[in-house]
Amino acid sequence: MLLSFLNQFFYYRKEPLIVTQITVQIAALPLGRFMAAVLPTKKFHIPGFGSREFSLNPGPFNMKEHVLISIFANAGTAFGNGPAYAVGIVDIVKAFYKRKISFMASWLLVITTQVLGYGWAGILRKYVVDPAHMWWPGTLPQVSLFRALHEKDEAGEQRMSRAKFFLIAFICSFCYAVFPGYLFTTLTSISWVCWAFPKSVTAHQLGSGLEGLGLGAFTLDWTAVTSFLFSPLVSPFFATLNIAIGYALIVYLVIPIAYWVLNLYNATTFPLFSLHLYASNGQKYNVTAIVNDKFQLDIAKYAEHGRINMSIFLALAYGFSFAAIAATLSHVFFFYGSDILARSRASYKGKDDIHTRLMKKYKDIPGWWFYLMLLVTIGVSLVLCTILNDQVQLQWWGLLFACAIALLFTLPISIITATTNQTPGLNVITEYIMGLVRPGEPLTNVCFKTYGYISMAQAISFLSDFKLGHYMKIPPRSMFLVQFIGTIIAGTVNLSVAWYLLTTVPHICEREFLPPNSPWTCPNDHVFFNASVLWGLAGPKRMFGSLGNYSALNWFFLGGFLAPMLVYLLHKAFPKKTWIPKIHFPIILGATAMIPPASTLNYNAWIVIGVIFNYYVFRYRKQWWQRYNYILSAAMDAGVAIMGVLLYFILSNNGINLTWWGTGGEYCDLASCPTAKGILVDSCPVHY
Repeated sequence: MLLSFLNQFFYYRKEPLIVTQITVQIAALPLGRFMAAVLPTKKFHIPGFGSREFSLNPGPFNMKEHVLISIFANAGTAFGNGPAYAVGIVDIVKAFYKRKISFMASWLLVITTQVLGYGWAGILRKYVVDPAHMWWPGTLPQVSLFRALHEKDEAGEQRMSRAKFFLIAFICSFCYAVFPGYLFTTLTSISWVCWAFPKSVTAHQLGSGLEGLGLGAFTLDWTAVTSFLFSPLVSPFFATLNIAIGYALIVYLVIPIAYWVLNLYNATTFPLFSLHLYASNGQKYNVTAIVNDKFQLDIAKYAEHGRINMSIFLALAYGFSFAAIAATLSHVFFFYGSDILARSRASYKGKDDIHTRLMKKYKDIPGWWFYLMLLVTIGVSLVLCTILNDQVQLQWWGLLFACAIALLFTLPISIITATTNQTPGLNVITEYIMGLVRPGEPLTNVCFKTYGYISMAQAISFLSDFKLGHYMKIPPRSMFLVQFIGTIIAGTVNLSVAWYLLTTVPHICEREFLPPNSPWTCPNDHVFFNASVLWGLAGPKRMFGSLGNYSALNWFFLGGFLAPMLVYLLHKAFPKKTWIPKIHFPIILGATAMIPPASTLNYNAWIVIGVIFNYYVFRYRKQWWQRYNYILSAAMDAGVAIMGVLLYFILSNNGINLTWWGTGGEYCDLASCPTAKGILVDSCPVHY
């Protein structure tokens, strides 16, 4: 409940903080050992259970309990981190479109989308969990961390214990967090370029870490480091390096050329980097003005207001997302296709490894558990789409269509994830399909996307956790229960926190009406809202088709697909060049997948710290890294999270705010200005 509360609470802030499963793994150890030491060991009987004895303290805190607690706490989160995805629908309906949706309809939407994929995932376990060929590389760091945490220190060892190190790092993080969190918020983004050139729009665009290229900008705030990319301390150096290469090429080569040299899509008419949508005159697009009473596109009003435009950063972000999706499929096909096919065939033969043979000692989960879960979830979802259709606007056939897409893709994508650790997403595909089928209906589009995309993502997360339990020898029925119950609890807490903030924080997510220092800017929800407008309200034809400005971005699909093919052909032509197959275009093209809502400040800080710890510290202080690296990450997350909550409820929630130079923000206000001649925007200079 605490993890779900923290992740949802910080989700709306300018620099979101995601408390990851690593934090739970670390924090659960001292708590578990403390409970094992203090809980009473007295045994008692419960009527109806025969001679069985029970105790509040069954014995020492062990590794299997630790694994179950971590999975329980992390169940139901989007992709293993962050709040339930469907809460974003509630956010945009209430905060952006200013429409009504009931708590019950919202709760059913959140729970059904989170649980739906579990039904067919359980049926697919024997194909992608039991076989040794399906090794799920993403679970191996967790296995290593669990075993490292439970290894016993050697007698007479002089090193500091992990628990003591965690406590010291947590206290330091907790105490320091008051400065960037309240007393000196400018520490979140420090841009000396903007200070040196206070009246230059171009300098601000170059120097701003939040709305520009971030040249010279840096941060002294841990939340800015981990807001969107999670902790750099737990990212392998190879992944960090690939992301850094792709990020540098896109942000510091492609974007400047597109903006300043080519003026692509009239880029200079709009800010360089912005989450907002714009009219052709550079003003923010009035989206609510083109939505009719039926929550659909008003064609006449749309014709009056004109086409929707994006900043060059946002437009190319979609282009590179198209390329990354195609490159992932192409890369896996060329480099892993035969391997996946062989392993898939082997999985159907049911060859058991040592883990599977050991797991047979436990009672397996009856198949009817999964069939019943699937039937009940689909039944409840159909009730939501029929009786409460006015609140979700997804037709019953749309629900079944989304389920069919998710079910169709779950097995092949889970095989890809289990063998390559790459997980292609269905978000753009589902948005594109429903945008073509039912254009002009934003709520229909996001609901279809969530049922199709998240049910598959949750299914793969479910299977990944089962593989972790497989390696750690956790009884399957226990795994099922903690995942199912944990998902219900997490979704309920997520929605409750969201509902509270949406109804108590004035103008939450509305940047133009918020106080200057307000953290409630909702960067993730702005991206979700923009997607509902581009794919649902306007529709693909009006944005990326013949009726839109951005039809050329469809070529990114082809370019992304061909890029890995070129690498593959070079690898075959020069097999002795071992560096060629290390060119990983899915990572390079998808390096900036989190921009927006992430900014260059987040990426720069994340890359620098990731290189320091996972290259230099790992290489020159490897014993320290092995013992304390993950613990430091967890302590930093926990300290900042607890202080952030206290600051809100003790100070901000009671209107106790601090205003001075150190809380004035980044001081790069001109970064959000256009540079085209004759464009008039409030608070911006006009260029002639």
